Amino acid sequence: MTYYLIIALLVFGGILIIKGVRIVPQAENWIVERFGKYRITLQAGLNLINPFFSKVAKRVDIRERLIDMPSQPIITADNATVNVNGVVFFKIMDPYKSFYGIDHLEFGIQSLAQTSLRAIMGKMTLDESLSKRDKINNELLGILDDATDPWGAKITRVELQDIDPPTDIKDAMASQMKAERNKRAQILEAEGMKQSAIEKAEGLKRSAILKAEGGKEAAELESEARERLAQAEARALQMVAESLLSTKGDPMIYLLGQEYIKKMADLAASPNSKFVMLPSDLQQTLKGLFEKR
Repeated sequence: MTYYLIIALLVFGGILIIKGVRIVPQAENWIVERFGKYRITLQAGLNLINPFFSKVAKRVDIRERLIDMPSQPIITADNATVNVNGVVFFKIMDPYKSFYGIDHLEFGIQSLAQTSLRAIMGKMTLDESLSKRDKINNELLGILDDATDPWGAKITRVELQDIDPPTDIKDAMASQMKAERNKRAQILEAEGMKQSAIEKAEGLKRSAILKAEGGKEAAELESEARERLAQAEARALQMVAESLLSTKGDPMIYLLGQEYIKKMADLAASPNSKFVMLPSDLQQTLKGLFEKR
């Protein structure tokens, strides 16, 4: 009798262990209830519970998860209607709050994200909505993170995927963008022409300055050359005058005769001269000059 009792106890113990052992995966936490009331949260690994009075009420995935925000029409502050969709990333930090704090956690986050997004973009113009996407993401993230804290969830990231204006607004924006590009191109072209004209004027100015400086230097050199030539001629005349005076000659008559002969030679060398008429007293004049020398 005792033998059968021992066997029965062993079988009962084995069943108790098999029913009471729970192996929780790494990415999960399990909520355990006893008599319909929260008892404990099982962490990853090997756990043991009372199989008769306790049960696993919820298996909670504690990995980061994604909720899709379906496209919805939103009216901006300037009465433009845009279709917006996005995604929300969240992670359960407290399995107890996520199970007992709200029913359908993911649906609650999705609904809250959609209504909050409508409120945020409803205060912004269309241009602000299109250009300040990061601001919208950050503001929506803060609202969702604060609101989901009692639910044991942590909103890690919010991203708007598409902000789609109506077709007529797209066409108007494209026309405006094209006009802006043409305007910038014309401004750049005008700036280039202005810079080219400035550089050309600077070049002409510099050329004129260099030309004036060159003319000034040439004039100074020519003046210096004339001065030296005049000095040389003066010295030559002085030497001739001294030579004539030493022989009792008249320097003035000598110079006049020299110029007279030079001009006659130039007259004879002219291509328009066929005949050269010499004065009748040329021989007497020359003779008088040489006799006086």
